[in-house]
Amino acid sequence: MKIVVQRVTHASVKVDNKIVGEIEKGYLVLVGIKQSDTKERADYLVRKLCNLRVFEDENDKMNLSLKDVNGKLLIVSQFTLYGDCSDGNRPSFIEAARPEEAIPLYEYFCEQCENNGIEVQKGIFGADMKVELLNDGPVTIIIEK
Repeated sequence: MKIVVQRVTHASVKVDNKIVGEIEKGYLVLVGIKQSDTKERADYLVRKLCNLRVFEDENDKMNLSLKDVNGKLLIVSQFTLYGDCSDGNRPSFIEAARPEEAIPLYEYFCEQCENNGIEVQKGIFGADMKVELLNDGPVTIIIEK
């Protein structure tokens, strides 16, 4: 699994011109799932994400977590994170998990984040989504397991 975490002041995701997920301060998280991924890998990433300290404290140091600032999560599935462009110019998505494998793991990931006491908004798996965000910093972290 691979996640791209962007610290945002606000973010939203639309499907068919309708907002299906929206947050203020928090993280926009793009989640890529590959064929060999497991719940154990998801658990690792959930722990990292929920405890990631990239919000500034009173000394302007990145020292506060999502929970410390009452932040929220907007989690969006993103199979293109496993696009391989090493051979030619058209990406191959052969490593990306098929929907029947990826959807349950994506839902599990979101549920585990909620179980950590964080409000979670989501995109719609497999839909044509339009994501808007204001990256704060900018701060973008990539975590893979």
